[in-house]
Amino acid sequence: MKHPTSRQLHTYWNRLRGTRSAPERGEIEPGEIRHLLADSFILEIDPARRACAVRLAGTRLCALFGRELRGGPFSGLWDAAAVGPENDRVNADQINADRVNADPWRLVEAVTADTVGMVAGLTGRTARGESLDLELVLLPLRHRGKTQARLLGALSPHTIPPWLGIRPILHVETLSQRVLDPPGDEAAARDFVEGLPEPANDFRPVRFGHLLVHEGGRGGI
Repeated sequence: MKHPTSRQLHTYWNRLRGTRSAPERGEIEPGEIRHLLADSFILEIDPARRACAVRLAGTRLCALFGRELRGGPFSGLWDAAAVGPENDRVNADQINADRVNADPWRLVEAVTADTVGMVAGLTGRTARGESLDLELVLLPLRHRGKTQARLLGALSPHTIPPWLGIRPILHVETLSQRVLDPPGDEAAARDFVEGLPEPANDFRPVRFGHLLVHEGGRGGI
């Protein structure tokens, strides 16, 4: 994940879930992620119809597309050519290629079927042909005991274009996608070190294996 919004939302989601595969929808506290809400959304999943609808969408996300997204289909953000039976014939090698105009349902299905997070690189285009790189993150949520009913996500632009709010993005295209690995002990240790407060007269410790080494020592006494 490259975008700060994606990383922070994933960290928040991961903290909520603890040892579970996914947190409950009711555990999401908007006030705790208020600085992420402009790019965030929640999806309602209908596995039987292979469809999902946007239940909530942030203000900047709606401004990017020039319309209220709440209540509309998530697939409506993509070009119609990327959605439908024709894309069901895309094989696994094509899905993992660097540039794939993927059916958005494949992204949702990967998250809900295996209860894992997913990050994808997208490009949006306006009627004038202007393009904007975006990062999409999708994270599973439990809802009333079901694990395939809701998704938490964010769609964040890597830059804020001058035409934001004037010329909307007509559709997006999926360029890449990757399943998010669960954080291991090494990642947890790195997060611990990076989360340490800056000391007043010392340097941040450096990790060597399982040791935290502080600069300094008897030589300066």
